[in-house]
Amino acid sequence: MTTDVTTPRPAPARPAPAPRTGLGLDADAHSTSFFDVERRFGAQRPIADFCIPTNSYFPTPEMFEQLSRDLPTLLKYYPSDSTATTRRLAHLLGLNPQTVAMANGSTELITWIDHLLVRESLAVPIPTFGRWTDQPLETGKRVDMYRLREEDGFALDVDDYVRFVRERGSRVAVVCQPNNPDGGYVLRERMVRMLDELRDLDLVVVDESFLDFVDAEPECSLAAEAAVRHNVVVLKSLGKNFGLHGVRFGYMVANPALAQKVARALPKWNLNSLAEAVVGMLGEHVPAYRRSLDLAARDRDDMVARLREVPGLTVFPTSTNFVLVKLPAGWGGARVRDHLVAEHGVYIRECGNKLGMTSDFVRLVVRPAADVDRLLAGLHDWAARLAHPC
Repeated sequence: MTTDVTTPRPAPARPAPAPRTGLGLDADAHSTSFFDVERRFGAQRPIADFCIPTNSYFPTPEMFEQLSRDLPTLLKYYPSDSTATTRRLAHLLGLNPQTVAMANGSTELITWIDHLLVRESLAVPIPTFGRWTDQPLETGKRVDMYRLREEDGFALDVDDYVRFVRERGSRVAVVCQPNNPDGGYVLRERMVRMLDELRDLDLVVVDESFLDFVDAEPECSLAAEAAVRHNVVVLKSLGKNFGLHGVRFGYMVANPALAQKVARALPKWNLNSLAEAVVGMLGEHVPAYRRSLDLAARDRDDMVARLREVPGLTVFPTSTNFVLVKLPAGWGGARVRDHLVAEHGVYIRECGNKLGMTSDFVRLVVRPAADVDRLLAGLHDWAARLAHPC
């Protein structure tokens, strides 16, 4: 089946931003800071955050208490250099430290992968995480965009994607596994076959930032494959998995030559003391972390079932800790977002600024049942207002 594609050069025009609302939650921003949202709308009630894809059950309260006790020391003194922290993380994960590079968030790694390992062109399915299109466009690379189709549930056809890469002559291929914002997951066997078929490329990147939330099969990650293949990088985001976006830490796995090429380019002290402390604590809290993933999976299944009961919503299949939803015609994603946060203290991600999407789509992070109650109350309230305008 032929897939609609675009190969923009120069940079493509992004979807026109929705008109600014009185709330000032600009559609052309990645997403308004949660701190700003809480400051402006959190006086009457705590904000239920369905926007930032984090882990609702980790770290545990005990971990936060320990970090609080250690905070004066963590803020007063320098951290270890990144090599020492990376060595600790690799030991915890059972990886050779030479195959790991750790950075100040996965976005820093995307930047350096682009600068060091992408020479002329990069293929990427869209919609996806925006830095995989924006970063190489900013440095003058050709970005070959493979359009995922709504009628297919935004599922990635790996064989068709490989054909697309061949037809376009792309030298680097990227896949987010699972994909953001739709949560689509490709079985590991198919991904390994893709790596085999693209072994002549300069680089294949598998962004596994949300993979820990996937329970589709016993073994999902391609990190072990990346460590022994000549052109494969696997990217991980610890902030997303562990519910600590503010700490800013992620890592990549690749063969030693690739991993150390990136590691040598990174600043020696690019990891802060909080990141070092969390890495040091993780080994003691593995059971709690696994439990958090089980609870997130339970919440995901419950939330998807409840969303599907809302008339007019299209709820796409997901394998991770967020859900892509298409709103009924006439609802307007930006208006729904603003209504929910102002009237119900519920903050969602409207997707009008994502390539390959429109403002009819919103991404909803999986939350506990009590927060979902507030979300559904807000959606029903909006539907009632549209049906019976004043």
